[in-house]
Formats: sequence, structure tokens, C-alpha cells
Amino acid sequence: MKTVADFESLYFRLRASPSDLKNMSTTKSYEEINQKLKAGKAVVLTAEEVAEMAKEMSPEEIVEKVDVVTTATFGAMCSSGAIINFGHADPPIRMEKIRLNGVPCYEGLAAVDSYIGATACDPDNPEYGGAHVIQDLLEGKDVLLEAWAKGTDCYPRKHIKTKININTVNEFTLFNPRNAYQNYNVAVNTTSTIKHTYMGTLLPNLRNATYSTSGELSPLLNDPEFKTIGLGTRIFLGGTQGFVVWPGTQFHTTKPKNELGVPVTNAATIAVMGNLKEMSPEYIQAASYEKYGVSMFVGIGIPIPVLNADIAKRVSINNSQIETSVLDYGTVGTPKLGQVTYEELQSGTIKVKGKKIRTAPVASLKKARKIADELKKWLQNGEFEVTKPVQMFPSNTALNGLKETEVDND
Repeated sequence: MKTVADFESLYFRLRASPSDLKNMSTTKSYEEINQKLKAGKAVVLTAEEVAEMAKEMSPEEIVEKVDVVTTATFGAMCSSGAIINFGHADPPIRMEKIRLNGVPCYEGLAAVDSYIGATACDPDNPEYGGAHVIQDLLEGKDVLLEAWAKGTDCYPRKHIKTKININTVNEFTLFNPRNAYQNYNVAVNTTSTIKHTYMGTLLPNLRNATYSTSGELSPLLNDPEFKTIGLGTRIFLGGTQGFVVWPGTQFHTTKPKNELGVPVTNAATIAVMGNLKEMSPEYIQAASYEKYGVSMFVGIGIPIPVLNADIAKRVSINNSQIETSVLDYGTVGTPKLGQVTYEELQSGTIKVKGKKIRTAPVASLKKARKIADELKKWLQNGEFEVTKPVQMFPSNTALNGLKETEVDND
């Protein structure tokens, strides 16, 4: 953990002199930064370090002195899963129903391709789901594969029951349609009964509050307008290199923002992909929430190149400037009860309706810090580079709700 002395030492080493400021460059290119990374001359800091530095330095000074800022998050990301190719048996089978350790997998891709969603669960054991299957495979364990089919001339087999593991499958690819929410709500419960939710167990009568994201370390809060994050961005994913492959589902860029341009509720997301065979179970972990279901914790780190003063300003944001909404998860419609900062949330208590409430994260700040530091080392050692997106993400996007309409049953 960084100490005040660490930050002070960093500040004095990087502080620009008046003569330096006269010759300051206001912009950098990806190519320039990558050349410095390969030469071991780039200055790479975590978002927490830059947030501390910004208390004494201007964005113009920071863009001159800092090349890359690492961001990170480690939290439950339900919209996750894996694509698996099992390989062909002899005689072959065109799998039309698939179970892995009892968990249903999607079978409509091809004969032996499947997608297992993190939140899918074994009907006979609802606390065990797709996330657990993924973790078991990642840990090198054997998993029971059972599949059924009607049989065809080219795929005559109708049933197979066997064991697979990470070494026997051909491809094992993490593909997560919605990860790394830009911000997320604080969950409380004003009712007189306990509520079991994906934000954890909420005690009655505002007796606790839970929150997610890593605040000033959170990737999409450090690039809220997606100036550097887009299609093809190279990222830390599950302990190895991965990529941003599309805007995430529910990609919403027009949610309310505070005066600093920070969304004050759940907003944009990213879709990510990477090779699970290279990942670590330290950064991909299954979870089961009481009376809710299964989810999966995913570790993501994104390097943000400091290309100009505007980006330097964005990565300088601190927890006292990042606000989020407090919602009542116990009431239909989840009404908003207030707005708090991450500084308040991380202090351990917030005030809602004049009442002091204990807070608890459902994401790990400790693990996010470890990811940011790990990514920082990769960059400093020339093992990782920043990638210019091949296409930027859309702006002014909104969401449709699902409306119930009359259906003709004839």
C-alpha cells in the first residue's frame, strides 16, 4: 500500500521546474509512448498515484511528466462466460443438449462448440454454476461433459459422457458481453425485511449499504468519454493480455453526470475477450449470492495513455470527486434516496435520510490495486503496450426497456 512518503517522493521527482514548463509539449502519440515503453524510459503510474499527484500538479504538468496511467477493477460481472470447443469424438456427435458438471451450456453454435454463461446453474445444485465450471477448468480440474443428439448421417452418435479439462479442450475463450461498469449504484433497503440481491444481502431499515467499482482506480471513470478506450484496446484480463472487442451491452452514455462529467449511476460498459488457457484463477473467481444466484468476479486493468492535458485531467480524478446514487433496492422501481462520493463510501459510513449507515464493497479494492500494479510492471518492463483503438465507441446512446404487449395466442 502506498504511503504519504511514497507519494511525496513521487511528486518531488516528477515536479516540473519553471524552465521545464516553457518547453512543455501538450500532446503525445501512441507511437511515441510505445517507443518510450520499449526503451524502458516511460513513466507509468497507477490512477491512485496520479490522483494524489494532481493535488499539487496541473494537467499540463502531468501530461509532460506521465506517459501511461493504469486503472483496474475486480468485481462481480454477471454478463460473462466462455466459448469452449470440445473436439470431435469417434464416432462424432452433433451436440444438441450439453451439460458440464450438470450446468446447461448453449448448444446452438456448431457440432462441438458451446458457450457457458457465468450465471447458468445446475438445477439440482443452484449454488453451483457456469462460473464454477470455468474456475474448475482454469484450476486444471476434470469436468464431466454429457451431451445428447438426435443423430444424423454425418454425426451418428446420440450420446456421450466423458471428462474434459483445460488441456483436452481445443479452445477455451473468455467472452464477456458486459463488464467493467463505468459507475454503479449504492444499494440500501428501507423495508422491514431482509432483501437478497446481486449487491449482496441488504438488511432492513437502512442498516447497511453495499457498493461496487474501485472508485478512482475504476477504468471507465478515468476515460469517461472513451477518448482512448475502444475497439481493439489491449487490456489486462484475468491475469493475461485481453482485448476490448465491442461496446458492452447496456452501453449508456447519456446517464446523468456531475459537474466534472462523471456519470452518477451505472452507465457505459465494455465487451472483452481473452484466452482463458493463459489466465489465472486469482483473477477469475466464481461466487454464489444467497437466494440470488451465481456470478463471476473478473479482474480487468486498462492502461490509459496520457496523450494530452484533457486526458491528464480525467485520470487525475479522485474519490472525493466521484459521486454515485443511493437506490432503495427494497422498493419497486428502486427510487433514488441520495448521492454520495466514493470517499464517503470507502470511509465505512454514509448518511442517507439523516441516518448513518455502514458501507461494504462488493468489489475488491485490494485486488484492483494489485492488478493496477501488475499492469504497471508489465508496461515498465516493455512486456505490454498501449493500443490505439481501430474504432471509437458511439456517443449519445440510451437504453430501451422491455415493454409488455398483448400477444395473440392463436
